[in-house]
Amino acid sequence: MKSLLRSPIVSRPLGLVIWAWMALVGRTVRWTIEGSGEAKEAWETDRGLLVLSWHEQILLLPSGWTRFLRTLPKRPGGVSMLVSLSRDAEPVARAIDHFGVSTIRGSKSNARKRDKDKGGVRAISEAIRLLKADGALCITPDGPRGPAREISDGPILLAQRAGSLVMPYALYVSNHRRLKSWDRMFLPYPFGRGAIVFGTPVEANALSTEALKAELQTSLDQANRRARDLIEGAAHSSDPVKDAA
Repeated sequence: MKSLLRSPIVSRPLGLVIWAWMALVGRTVRWTIEGSGEAKEAWETDRGLLVLSWHEQILLLPSGWTRFLRTLPKRPGGVSMLVSLSRDAEPVARAIDHFGVSTIRGSKSNARKRDKDKGGVRAISEAIRLLKADGALCITPDGPRGPAREISDGPILLAQRAGSLVMPYALYVSNHRRLKSWDRMFLPYPFGRGAIVFGTPVEANALSTEALKAELQTSLDQANRRARDLIEGAAHSSDPVKDAA
């Protein structure tokens, strides 16, 4: 079954199905958006922008793009997302393409499989070029293998080499289930309530590598707690959740 899912014959239509599901969720959920002012300001600066979100939310990530960021002026360097080069990630990469977001394929190599090229060096070079051209890049800093909800060194070093801004990005929906994957990935359902939270952008070169990593870990954790609290708190209120974008 795993080999079948990795087949190009299957990954193409599966990517279309994933895109359709992502789009359905994005359009039918009633979203609350927080941090849109700071996100807009960061988006409109002549700087590269690195956006960080946990891997567990990968099926929700396009919602922030379609509900808010896509309405802002175009970035000079374009908009892209870093996706693993593995065949498992091929359907997701195809789905993202349908949203008008390009993909950069690659991930860090596995220490136990040193002879297997993961495209990491090429992906880093391409990502730095995009950010230096004032593009925006979304990365799941705990992917592709974890540990879950822990920022790895790669995105931190990437941001500092590119001299970019870094912005935490969190999403949560009331209707979902959690898969039994390493990251307990969200499988979001249509309708219900949802929250999109943009954290305060951070200047990558304003802090040391370790200080920046600690700052972003805290900010991303706080953004995720806030997104969850907006929905779980709203579930106990009779007031409807309104789009705050």
